Amino acid sequence: MKRFFLGIDQGTTGSTALLIDEHWDVVATKNVEHSQIYPHPGWVEHDPMEIWGAIQSAIAAVLREVGAEPHQIVSIGIDNQGETCMVWDKRTGRPVYNALVWQDRRTAEYADELNEKYGEMITQKTGLGPDAYFSATKIKWILDNVEGVRDQIKAGNIMAGTLDSWLIWKFTGGAAFITDTSTASRTMMLDLKKGEWDDELLNIYNIPKEILPKVTNSSEVYGYTTEETFFGVKVPVAACITDALAAMLAQGCLDKGDIKTTYGTGCFMYTNLGHEVVYSKGGLITVSSWRVNDEITYAFDGGVYIAGAAIQWLRDKLRLIWNSAETESIAGSITDTGGLYFVPAFSGLAAPHWDQYARGMMIGITGGTTREHIVRATLESIAFQVYDNAQVMSQDSGYQFSVMKADGGPVVNKFLMQFQADILGTPVEVPVVTEMTAYGAAFLAALAVGEFDRIEDVRSCWKLANRYEPKMSKDEREYRLEQWHRAVERAKAWERPNR
Repeated sequence: MKRFFLGIDQGTTGSTALLIDEHWDVVATKNVEHSQIYPHPGWVEHDPMEIWGAIQSAIAAVLREVGAEPHQIVSIGIDNQGETCMVWDKRTGRPVYNALVWQDRRTAEYADELNEKYGEMITQKTGLGPDAYFSATKIKWILDNVEGVRDQIKAGNIMAGTLDSWLIWKFTGGAAFITDTSTASRTMMLDLKKGEWDDELLNIYNIPKEILPKVTNSSEVYGYTTEETFFGVKVPVAACITDALAAMLAQGCLDKGDIKTTYGTGCFMYTNLGHEVVYSKGGLITVSSWRVNDEITYAFDGGVYIAGAAIQWLRDKLRLIWNSAETESIAGSITDTGGLYFVPAFSGLAAPHWDQYARGMMIGITGGTTREHIVRATLESIAFQVYDNAQVMSQDSGYQFSVMKADGGPVVNKFLMQFQADILGTPVEVPVVTEMTAYGAAFLAALAVGEFDRIEDVRSCWKLANRYEPKMSKDEREYRLEQWHRAVERAKAWERPNR
């Protein structure tokens, strides 16, 4: 009987199921999108029940595609969005409010207050700078603004956490209420060195510790699916990790100084720091990459809020394109952007700028600006943001990287990957499996059930698809970057608090 491994990537715009065979080749993949809810400007929400349905649909689709039966699944690994969080009633499993997405900015002013009063302490404890990006301010908002929730906490009926906690709780029929250090380190509530919730911070935020999940390993059998949650069979749920960090693992970035970027709705770059907490002076955050066998590995994190989401914006809002795939040929049909630069700061700017009040901007528009220029400038903006993070990563870590590993849906765009190599001045390598987030989660689950002996075995699964060598001259690269940075400065501090 054939055996399969299942990786689930619960992402920002959709959920992907990845089915992997015993040779660790991907045999089926299915993505099911879910709605993006925008109640007010700067607010972004998801319906967790819709996400649960999307995951079930994606799993059913990959099983059906290869004719596999649910009992052939050896293990399930789940990766998640990271900071996106929710609060739910443990009696019903239903959310008391929609999930607040990592892009949501409704708590920006509260984050500013925290920064003023406790900024240095929060950074020293958590590796993060106070920002609405992280989960703590979002959970507090739900507790403070949804009627009756704090009363239900007193009655012992409320649970809160990032989406991984809820999904694993759902899959196991309420038997497992956990999160791992990689996800917990993105909440602004975790003592990074201890790998535990920090009581002092929880008191400041007024978030009761008893409603939060247990923080544990990224690779461990947490529990088993129930017959109701997984097509009539019990399968071990054995991995929990943040999406881009799952991809870092799958890329084999296990040594200090290894660097990779995951391109998706946002864009996330990581440099492996080993087992030591290092703080950035240049605006990066420090997180846990994973915890295996109770040993925590750390990384620098450079986040870009808007990457693939900008391409979706071209499609869904401006209607300049029919689908994401055509941006490659459109961008390649012209030699440059005609001087147009696009800063996609729809929800502010993340690392290394950390400006909650920056907003999107196009500059350099002339009477000759065309649809093609806008599409190309959008793709280039992704690469420019990655460059900014890469430079700070090298400076603050002390490591010079010789290659950038890349993964995620947008890496199939050859124009983007070539421009990325050109702007970095460094080769970019893309693996055969572009959905490395779910792949990494599946590997960690397989490791937990004994399919692999050690974490380093993941390197034997990695296969190269394309390598992009830089072709742009140094002078042109420097000019393009200078113009980009001029544009970024003009986009900063546009939104005014209390207006």
